[in-house]
Amino acid sequence: MKIDIAAHITPPDFKKHLIKKLPQNFKQSFWYKYLVLDVNPSLSDLESRFRVMDRYDGVVQILTLASPPIETLLKPKDAVELSRIANDELAELVAKYPNRFAGAAACLPMNAVDHALDELERSVSVLGMKGIQLFTSINGKPLDLMEYVPFFDKMAHYDLPIWLHPIRERKGPDYAAEKESKYLISSLFGRAYETSASMTRLIFSGIFDRNPGLKIITHHFGGMVSFLEERIEGLYDLHKTLFNSEFAKNITRPPIEYFRMFYCDTAYGNSPGLKCAHSFFGPDKLLFGTDMPYDSEFGSRKIRRTINSINQMDVSGEDKEKIFNKNACGLLRLNF
Repeated sequence: MKIDIAAHITPPDFKKHLIKKLPQNFKQSFWYKYLVLDVNPSLSDLESRFRVMDRYDGVVQILTLASPPIETLLKPKDAVELSRIANDELAELVAKYPNRFAGAAACLPMNAVDHALDELERSVSVLGMKGIQLFTSINGKPLDLMEYVPFFDKMAHYDLPIWLHPIRERKGPDYAAEKESKYLISSLFGRAYETSASMTRLIFSGIFDRNPGLKIITHHFGGMVSFLEERIEGLYDLHKTLFNSEFAKNITRPPIEYFRMFYCDTAYGNSPGLKCAHSFFGPDKLLFGTDMPYDSEFGSRKIRRTINSINQMDVSGEDKEKIFNKNACGLLRLNF
């Protein structure tokens, strides 16, 4: 069995309600073709999704709501309403197709924090969600702000993970003199940076000292962190030794130890990259995830290449089994 913990979906009923609420200027958005014009049928059409899944033996999915974040699209009142619709439908899909979908992560209206906390509790306690999905920033605000601490506290209490999904759009330029990012840099490299930056902010906020059992799954095998292990360790040691830096006042261990506390999926990973993540985070922290269905084959390319990359890793068969299913079963308390 291969449990894909990073499978994105725009549920069909949710999509109908969302289109009615979208702002007028959304037609100029990069996401318009995905959400409205159905250029990728596997996002919303279940039969299309199932046809792709059927090409690969043993693949089941944990569903997460597709980008963009609901709080970037809608006013707070509408975001609250649509998040409930999304989570209800995600739970219905899991109940209706248990051999396809092993669970789902809840969508939260993060521009209405009090309502989002209520929806978190409803989603986990009533709907049986396996965790929540948060983006690396909330309408430009970092996740280490005090207003978001209760979300991490609650998920630590439930002993369920937070999916940390990067967000960076083209309108955020790569150079201050320009108005937008070019050549897909914002997505290609910018999102790996956003993941790494958000991980760092959370670490130095002291969130892991506050909640030692907190579980956070990073997308795209932990951004840039595993590749920069020596730089992370060396730079923070330098500042501690020479400058007595104040930014470490909320943590009790070397920063590198906190980076290893994150989990990560295998999306977009080739074998050497995944081996690097495997070496840094450890065999118990790496989980099969494909980022399905965002590719030219409506998800098939990502599933195929991710499976092949894991199979080609120079690690034990036991570790590969952990990556494909055992780690997800333990983390999400799945009964397979």
